[in-house]
Amino acid sequence: MFKLTSLNLNGIRSAASKGVEAWIAQTSPDCICVQEVKAQAADVDGKHDRLAGLRGHFHFAQKKGYSGVGAFSRHEPSDVVTGFGCEEFDAEGRYVELRFDTPQRRMSIISCYFPSGSSGEERQQAKFRFLDLLDPHLAALKKTREFVLCGDVNIAHKEQDLKNWKGNLKNSGFLPEERAWMTKLLSETGLVDVYRHLHPDATDTSYTWWSNRGQARAKNVGWRLDYQIATAGIAQTAREAAIYTQTRFSDHAPLTIAYDLPL
Repeated sequence: MFKLTSLNLNGIRSAASKGVEAWIAQTSPDCICVQEVKAQAADVDGKHDRLAGLRGHFHFAQKKGYSGVGAFSRHEPSDVVTGFGCEEFDAEGRYVELRFDTPQRRMSIISCYFPSGSSGEERQQAKFRFLDLLDPHLAALKKTREFVLCGDVNIAHKEQDLKNWKGNLKNSGFLPEERAWMTKLLSETGLVDVYRHLHPDATDTSYTWWSNRGQARAKNVGWRLDYQIATAGIAQTAREAAIYTQTRFSDHAPLTIAYDLPL
């Protein structure tokens, strides 16, 4: 089994201080994709560039303490791609792709951090620009290779994906345009929401993010914002999914999916 985890760290140094490395050692994923690293190379090198024996590959934001993604792998990739060809968002450190190519197959694991639009209209418009650019990129990638995109997508797709859906119909993360984008990605672009493939009816057990306000986590007033989105060939090998909530490393919970897939 190939065990793949996705986790928004809300700061790699913060998550490290809360025991995330020990948890990774205990659960032993083959690869863990992380988002919102909130660090630069100098902060990570020699300190957090390896976690529980897994080697990290990163795409840092130019702005200090902001965004940033990484992917820690037990296996050495054949190539590492940082950014997806958009100057605006590549400067924010939102995309790193590990390629595991052999003569028989082409396969990638991607860690991606979608923008949040919750701070205001300017960032919401940036989020829409990001979505408009990412969809054709993934569609083109799908024509040449199998892949899994792990990430904090910052979109709850359907009503079952957040507790208070009626109260969030006009809020970033559950806007009709965002949800329509996700529907198009899964239908027309032909990718698979792997967690939903395995757990089509899960509601309150599917959440991966909780606000820090109003005892949201204690009351499980959550959102499902973290996804593994895969090409059909990989998605059909998924066997089990788990969201770990016992220990809090971040405002997000790690999502782990096991694939019957040799790397």
